[in-house]
Amino acid sequence: MLDTYGRKYAEPVIRKTADRFLTFGWTANQVTIGAFIIGSTSGLIYYLGFPVIAVIVLWLSGFLDAVDGSMARATKTSPFGTVMDVTFDRIVEISVILGVAFLYPDIMWAALLLMASIVVSMTIFLTVGNVSENNGVKSFRYQAGLAERTEGFIFLSVMMLAPSIVLWTILAFFAVELFTAGQRFMEAKRLLG
Repeated sequence: MLDTYGRKYAEPVIRKTADRFLTFGWTANQVTIGAFIIGSTSGLIYYLGFPVIAVIVLWLSGFLDAVDGSMARATKTSPFGTVMDVTFDRIVEISVILGVAFLYPDIMWAALLLMASIVVSMTIFLTVGNVSENNGVKSFRYQAGLAERTEGFIFLSVMMLAPSIVLWTILAFFAVELFTAGQRFMEAKRLLG
């Protein structure tokens, strides 16, 4: 939801950074890979006992993820770049969830529920993107929902920074992901039914 409605506020900084990277001769795919490398370390950094650094790394990765999309739209989008982007985004999220789950094994069951809800929500998201007509600026149909990437990052950040409520944060994230999956499923029924 925040990505859909709040992007316009962050867009000037994202666009300026994208333009700067393009003047350096960087490609969108190179930035995607950089965002992946940076973000996929966040779970390990958290597990090693540096939660603030882990959150900073996570958000830097998310910012670069927005920049790479802006770069791709300014040049030429690549179908493989889209595959890398979506795949690497999930690996970054999984990194954090695993870091939290390994640090607190007694709540691993909740982390598994969260991962399952992300799989269901993303399955609907990607399937609808594949079988419906694209009418947006992204390289596939983008389904907005209650939980988009920014909401996910907020939940992941709270999970890492507030260990006293980590279980409740994971369960709230799980519920929001299930709600989002339901939203996307009903939108798919409306669009494709």
